[in-house]
Amino acid sequence: MSEKIVRVLIAKPGLDGHDRGAKVVARGLRDEGFEVIYTGLHQTPEMIVQAAMQEDVDIIGLSILSGAHIPLVTAIQSIMKKQKIKKPMFVGGVIPPDDAKKLTKSGIKAVFGPGSTIGEISQKIKKVISKKN
Repeated sequence: MSEKIVRVLIAKPGLDGHDRGAKVVARGLRDEGFEVIYTGLHQTPEMIVQAAMQEDVDIIGLSILSGAHIPLVTAIQSIMKKQKIKKPMFVGGVIPPDDAKKLTKSGIKAVFGPGSTIGEISQKIKKVISKKN
């Protein structure tokens, strides 16, 4: 019996227009065997939640470089809670350590900063998904 392919949504919430990191992560995760859906730039929290549901993803990855990581993540979590959607999330970007702690306390499964490797991200996703199932 073959292993289920993990579906990952990579999203760029807010007005941040820097998507190179998100594209590198998306390609790297594809190379690692994940099925990756990239939403493109300037996604609203509502659009991200809708895409996650429509695509039936296993995990959501947010790439945020604008500095608005706390309000954007909070908005996405709020929409998911209202709609009774439970999908693990991870965040990547330039995020101060204190904010990373706040994000993980709020339920974010991992925060990846500059220098994180695709291998680290891949292993964390696999670990989170294996605990979910």
